[in-house]
Amino acid sequence: MDQIELGDVTVTRVWEYYGSVEMTPEIFFPESPRHAWENGPEWLTPHFLDSESNIVNSAIQTWLLRSEGRTILVDTGVGNHKERPYAPVWSHLSTDFLANLARAGVQPEDVDVVINTHLHIDHVGWNTYLDDRSWVPTFPNATYLMPKDDFDFWNPENGQKPLLGRGNQNVFEDSVAPVHAAGQTLLWENSHQIDANLRLDLAPGHTPGSSVLTLGSGSDRAVFVGDMLHNPVQILHPDVNSCFCENPAEAVASRRKVLGWAADNNALVIPAHLGGHGAAEVTRQGDAFGIKGWAPFAPYSEQR
Repeated sequence: MDQIELGDVTVTRVWEYYGSVEMTPEIFFPESPRHAWENGPEWLTPHFLDSESNIVNSAIQTWLLRSEGRTILVDTGVGNHKERPYAPVWSHLSTDFLANLARAGVQPEDVDVVINTHLHIDHVGWNTYLDDRSWVPTFPNATYLMPKDDFDFWNPENGQKPLLGRGNQNVFEDSVAPVHAAGQTLLWENSHQIDANLRLDLAPGHTPGSSVLTLGSGSDRAVFVGDMLHNPVQILHPDVNSCFCENPAEAVASRRKVLGWAADNNALVIPAHLGGHGAAEVTRQGDAFGIKGWAPFAPYSEQR
């Protein structure tokens, strides 16, 4: 298993997908300086950028936490058999995610809490699975923690006009609404204390309800930042947003705030989509940040 201990909390990495997201850095991170990629640090390739194709590599993964006797999942990836007409790279997947979860010792009925850091297409997919012709909750005994601001924003009944346009089409209907209809959601606002080790806080910008999960146990600290970071280049260049950020100014402010806290508290920064070693410790470097060290998770290429 790809696993570390942080105080009394066990953190396990569960893979769904790793590889190309079919976007160049110029498309994925339109504000990023060209030299950040062309003359970037040696760790950039191959885990985060395919130098031959100039395509960004990304991971879809779930962070499995065991804390105070409960089994907790942070984000649930893309999911299988989902109709994604405006995101073909994620349409009708058939991955071994549940088998990978089982290899980590967890069956769907074992999960107590599911955390969706936000409600984008690649963070809620395994909330549900296709049972005959209906989408039903994958984790029947879990409480699904969803930020209310995102629930309201992505609910098509509210008529919002997101930056993605139709890019998130069908996601609310097949991966969020069935869980809510089953009475398994807790829609939280501002912050939510899960247990003595884990707390959720809003960090808006990428989406209105984007959130971070802070872990504090013993002397160990970590922060699961969802899509606040898609690539470690954004640590070195914290004012660089992805092309998917709904409110760019808020996204930068949230990123700088959380990275500053992580640097000052020696906290491991754990984004949703990093390949390679999956997470990093950061340090302040003038007005930006640097990478002090990588987490001990094995790169995906070394697990195959």
